[in-house]
Amino acid sequence: MVIAGFGCRAEATAESFRSALAATGMRPDALAVPADRVAVIAPFAEGMAVHSIAADLLQDIDTPTRSTVSMTARGVGSVAEAVALAAAGPGARIVVTRVISSDRMATCAIAQGPES
Repeated sequence: MVIAGFGCRAEATAESFRSALAATGMRPDALAVPADRVAVIAPFAEGMAVHSIAADLLQDIDTPTRSTVSMTARGVGSVAEAVALAAAGPGARIVVTRVISSDRMATCAIAQGPES
């Protein structure tokens, strides 16, 4: 399964998510966000499955990239990478490291599960 993981500010819009996903050049099977951002991504999701990842799970996930903003806010190098890995399951790997939306309100990373 290919998962697009997102990190975002509360003010992110559907266009923020669209821009970040477009920058990855991928088409995911599902989306993933921290649990407290499900309502923020809902207007963008348009019927796609959205995996809600509990915030306490993020800190134990090692991510390929590091953002000081993510470390300060969530205790993880990249929220987008961490939620993508969590949703894709054990043995998942990042295939596109985090990219930033044009308005800088959202980040997106792509993870692929081992069965994909």
